Amino acid sequence: MDLDISLAKTPSLLRRIGALLYDSVLLLGVLMLAVMLVVIPYGLITDASPYENPIHRMLMQGYLSAVAVGFYAFFWTHGGQTLGMRAWRFRVILDNGKNLTTRDALRRFGWATVSILPGGIGLWWCLFDRDGLAWHDRRSGSRLVMLQRPEKTG
Repeated sequence: MDLDISLAKTPSLLRRIGALLYDSVLLLGVLMLAVMLVVIPYGLITDASPYENPIHRMLMQGYLSAVAVGFYAFFWTHGGQTLGMRAWRFRVILDNGKNLTTRDALRRFGWATVSILPGGIGLWWCLFDRDGLAWHDRRSGSRLVMLQRPEKTG
């Protein structure tokens, strides 16, 4: 679904943070499940924890990072919304109004990570940007757009 960017409104910083917090709760549950899928069989087979071995710990950290990336990439490429974005009524699209591809989603996630790491300054930047975009919006060639409130029936 292509959108006309010139008519789109950008969500506020508070909406962005609200969706981020909402998604953090869901992502925490997904990560807990991902940990259980590895730690329980690992413990049964080796009678140890993967965190005791530095190499296994690094592999586990890489695995959990991949799960987090996959979480966002899946939602952004399948409808452009995570659960938090759906609740706060906005979605992510490319600057040309098209939906994100997997490559676009990976680029956005990478830039979002860089943007949020230094105290979230890249996210706070949307308060000063003329178009209300954060650093990762600009760098990834994507943006968040507000959606219409659904009409009430009855």
